[in-house]
Amino acid sequence: MEQSVYDQYELVVGLEVHMQLKTASKAYASDANLFGALPNTLVSPITLGHPGTLPKVNTQSVDFAIKLALASDMQINTPVFFARKNYFYADLPKGYQITQDKTPICTGGEIIIREDDGSEKRIGITRAHLEEDAGKSMHDQDPFDTLVDLNRAGVPLIEVVSEPDMRTSREAYLYLTEVRKLVRYLDICDGNMEEGSLRCDANISVRKKGAPEFGTRCEVKNMNSIRNVQRAIEHEMTRQIDIIEAGGTINQETRSFNAADGTTSLLRSKEDAQDYRYFPEPDLPPVVITEDHIQRIHSSMPPLPKELLHKYLKEFNLSEYDANVLTSEKETALYYERIISKTKNYKAACNWLMGPVKGYLKEQALEIEQSPFTPEQLASIINLVDAGKVSSSTAAEKILPALANHSSKMAEDVAAELNLIQDADEDSIKQIAQEILAAWPDKVAAYKAGNKGMLGLFMGELMKKSGGKANPKTASGLIQQLLDQ
Repeated sequence: MEQSVYDQYELVVGLEVHMQLKTASKAYASDANLFGALPNTLVSPITLGHPGTLPKVNTQSVDFAIKLALASDMQINTPVFFARKNYFYADLPKGYQITQDKTPICTGGEIIIREDDGSEKRIGITRAHLEEDAGKSMHDQDPFDTLVDLNRAGVPLIEVVSEPDMRTSREAYLYLTEVRKLVRYLDICDGNMEEGSLRCDANISVRKKGAPEFGTRCEVKNMNSIRNVQRAIEHEMTRQIDIIEAGGTINQETRSFNAADGTTSLLRSKEDAQDYRYFPEPDLPPVVITEDHIQRIHSSMPPLPKELLHKYLKEFNLSEYDANVLTSEKETALYYERIISKTKNYKAACNWLMGPVKGYLKEQALEIEQSPFTPEQLASIINLVDAGKVSSSTAAEKILPALANHSSKMAEDVAAELNLIQDADEDSIKQIAQEILAAWPDKVAAYKAGNKGMLGLFMGELMKKSGGKANPKTASGLIQQLLDQ
């Protein structure tokens, strides 16, 4: 089909993001919340829904939802009510899921996505609610049977439902990236899509550009990476347009994504709310959230990526690229924050962190939180270079590696021990420069005749004669001054 036909349509996307919470125990039982344990070892009568058992709300999961609400400008609703969502899955041991229906813990809010050029777009949030996860069915472990592992059953989740505000697969990619970054900063979810702790369902429809009504949407599941979410949206947009242009209609349905070939396939017809027979959870009382409790949680929260990004761009005048790299991971941002608490050269701190330090960590196969360099040591390097006592190349090549094994030493200590402190005394440098120029009269004549490349020769000789300790900036200025006399 001609591209001009596809260009007549507009994509409409909303995302449902399920995040497993990093609580010690499950949502309504004391079973351990762990990944990778032997199958069916993290279960209890409460998780399995045995008669006579009663669930109890994990208060930390409520606190995590409050954190997320505060970070994304959502309204926190109180009291918090729970509901039962009834459906049959082989890996849902109770035959229902404890969730929230008409009374989600959070409503409204927004996530701001940012393009590489700095342009921003607001993606609205409809709601966020607490619920529990189902178990896991494994279809590839046995040639004849599906195996069920119930360890995941009852793990606490927050489901965040966006408004259908995304118009390109790129916007969906940025939104999901931003959500994952946010939950990692808040330390409420590890954001690992490969392990299933962050899962995304995409609601996708198309409509003619300018049409007031949304088209019929299809929900796509089983995407284990942000890139695959983007691929699924792109495929589904093309599939739906092809059907419409061929005279067909789009049916509301749930589809599965095949990462191998980038296509979607029918999973089941989409259920409506009445199919789940929601009703209030009779075994859980409402949870009342006080304003004092919200304020205590707010005071314990770390700096958020959007706040740090604004500070780095507006207050520190860093580039869009630098600010985005620094805030991409919480550990990197907090490490940088500790460096700049000791030095006000914000650009140099960024350059050292993204350059020599990152290079050293990569060579040693270390993460930023395993760095052998304290932020105080890095600030001492920056201050030493800024004072003109060592060159940046000397600091990177000799001082930084030496500090890796001496966490108690600062850059000036190492520079003194290795005899690296530069001489900035103009009189002594000027004397060496005069001696060099006197020894090379033909080269001086060549320079004055227009061969400015001779300056490099003179600088090389001066650094050699000073044992590499002459301040290069001071030396260069003095040589030029003498040559121009």
